[in-house]
Amino acid sequence: MDLRQAAAACAIEYVRDGMLLGVGTGRTTGCFIDLLGEKIQKKEINHVLAVPTSQDCAARLRERGVRLTSLDDHPVLDLAVDGADEVDPQLNLIKGLGRALMREKVVEIHARQLIVMVEESKLVKRLGSIGPLPVEILPFEALAHVHWLRSLADRAELWLEADGSPVTTDNGNYLARCWFEDGIPDVYALAQQLERRPGILEHGLFLDMASRVIVAGQAGNRILEHEREN
Repeated sequence: MDLRQAAAACAIEYVRDGMLLGVGTGRTTGCFIDLLGEKIQKKEINHVLAVPTSQDCAARLRERGVRLTSLDDHPVLDLAVDGADEVDPQLNLIKGLGRALMREKVVEIHARQLIVMVEESKLVKRLGSIGPLPVEILPFEALAHVHWLRSLADRAELWLEADGSPVTTDNGNYLARCWFEDGIPDVYALAQQLERRPGILEHGLFLDMASRVIVAGQAGNRILEHEREN
């Protein structure tokens, strides 16, 4: 069992009969969907409904026999399960390199709990230390938005496919990627700057959202949770 599968096997233990689930997008979440489908087929889990966060996620859920629903029909979810690209000590996240950050954030803010599955290599002292921060932008005057992002980051580029065409999300928008040489010094301040800018539609900073993080490592799984005040 590789680390992604190990994290997914831990996350599946939080799923109960009759739950409304938000399901993220990415390789680790794909492992979770496979396990969920197996448990449904074996009737170990029953009457689960899932809200997908991308077209790929929806297709995989259907293939595994998981029934789909929407936030229109069920605006409060029991649980959302997803991966992450980076996790800091406060359990803040960078997500979105699976190209579904806006839909993931929309779904996951409607969940009572968000469980995140990562390999131990994704733990960082400061977000932005490993790779880029993805940002969903309006296609209209896209390069102008990228130019503005360069005023915030050490490097910012329009995300392109191998053929040179812009990466397009399920929402029909483009994605930019922003790199920070020493990580992001203040994730809350950056989030506020991005949210105020016209043409910047969403960003991959998922702040104060994770309930717990399952960390899969060579020595086994461990679970990180926010310390709660008495």
